[in-house]
Amino acid sequence: MTTAGPASNASATIQRAKSAPFGSVLAETMSLAWYRDGAWTPAELVPTAPLPIHPAAHVLHYGSECFEGFKAYRHPDGSVQVFRLDRHVARLQQSAHALILPEPDAAQVAAMVTSLVDRVRDIVPEAPGSLYLRPLLFGTMPNIGAAAQPSNEACLVVLASPVWDYFAGGMKPLKILVEEQAQRCAPHLGRVKTGGNYAAAMGPTLAARREHGVDQVLFCPGGEVQETGAANFILLRPGRLLTRSLDSSFLHGVTRDSLLTIARELGYAVEERVFSVDEMLEWVKDGEAALSGTAAVLAGVGTLVRGGQAIKVADGEVGPETRRLREALVAVQQGRAPDRHGWLTRV
Repeated sequence: MTTAGPASNASATIQRAKSAPFGSVLAETMSLAWYRDGAWTPAELVPTAPLPIHPAAHVLHYGSECFEGFKAYRHPDGSVQVFRLDRHVARLQQSAHALILPEPDAAQVAAMVTSLVDRVRDIVPEAPGSLYLRPLLFGTMPNIGAAAQPSNEACLVVLASPVWDYFAGGMKPLKILVEEQAQRCAPHLGRVKTGGNYAAAMGPTLAARREHGVDQVLFCPGGEVQETGAANFILLRPGRLLTRSLDSSFLHGVTRDSLLTIARELGYAVEERVFSVDEMLEWVKDGEAALSGTAAVLAGVGTLVRGGQAIKVADGEVGPETRRLREALVAVQQGRAPDRHGWLTRV
């Protein structure tokens, strides 16, 4: 009888990732560290399995949790490269600071990521696949009376998930509801990548899907365009890019920052400022709209729904500027174009 070896196991894992929902296939190994008695334990590579969490853990009662999401890519030369690791580590630290969680050292987080990627490098797919990485930090202090007290204990875990191209079936234009009253989350926590913000957006998003058949909700409190529940919002036309200027009310996307950098290099005039729903609707008469984020990079919007009325974005298809800008960034991520900004970390 022939026993399957590591190479065949890795191949089977990658094949499962091609057809499985994004993030549902996990590597068999994760990286783990605990914060106790005022210090972090050395990180360990351990089997991916349930964690021993006390039912009184701070995170379960008071939401003391933040996370990151980014990717590693297998390049044509066979190397594995993590995209913008330093920026994601810095944002995790920023989120921890905002939530009064024990802040892990940047070098420790980076080492946990790279050691995990190195251990599971056999399951990093060839392009257009990638390895999605999810560091997660949460408070574990067992005290149900600590509503106004930060957790003095914490857990940091890094998960890895092989994923396939978000647009494996071809890019399809999204349908987006324009929400002009509700906010995605508390404005002072908008830039924090915490699960509570996503939970807050889930109800309005699911309701919008049921009632209007949309894919996402674009939150525009007070008539000012902000972001969707899980992505930044960008307007495009030949030679021009417009997006909301950064403030504390929405997430400072790393993909957004990368796209804006590349857009400037391609000669786009990039504007970052507050703009209204009315200006957006005027723009999309002949311009493009898109959502930016780690999973899709840049996804074109074909229809906006406002006040029950469906409004086409230009011809209703994914536009050429959206495709051009997405391809320019993906080429850097996959090693088909030069990395001029030191965004890639070789593992």
